[in-house]
Amino acid sequence: MALKATVYKAELVISDVDRGYYGTHALTLARHPSETEERLMLRVLAFAMHADAALEFGRGLSTEDEPDLWLMDATGRIELWIDLGLPDEKRLRRAAGRAGKVVLLTYGERAFEVWWRRNKAACSRLPALTVWTVTDAALDAVATLASRNMQLQLTLQDGQIAMADGERYLEVAMSRIQT
Repeated sequence: MALKATVYKAELVISDVDRGYYGTHALTLARHPSETEERLMLRVLAFAMHADAALEFGRGLSTEDEPDLWLMDATGRIELWIDLGLPDEKRLRRAAGRAGKVVLLTYGERAFEVWWRRNKAACSRLPALTVWTVTDAALDAVATLASRNMQLQLTLQDGQIAMADGERYLEVAMSRIQT
């Protein structure tokens, strides 16, 4: 018998001072049985970093031809492709060919170091690619905010991200590795 996804509901109140974007989004997220709460919350964080009324989640981990999140224009052209994790260089090249802008949010500090040494040169040849990495400690802290019904406030200012759920407040340590 196949395991079913766990549904999470999130209300995000986003204040992105850097982009001048302010909005509230009601999200329904399906957490695949093989997905951790850390990765689920990284998807929430990625949404907040690029919030837009047209930003959508892809179909999930098992869908190779879609990103974790994407933004399409009215004609169906992909403006923004967002992936999480440590994809192979071929996937990033394919994404750069299909989208105007590609963003990669990486996690897992040790694995990232190895991946980056192996893929840095290839990534540098993709001018549309921005690479971010989040520390293990920051991702663990963000995961503590996960619940089946979340109400989160996110503030993005001067390249810093703060998250709160009414009881807890945390600052998320992320680094932009490539722009």
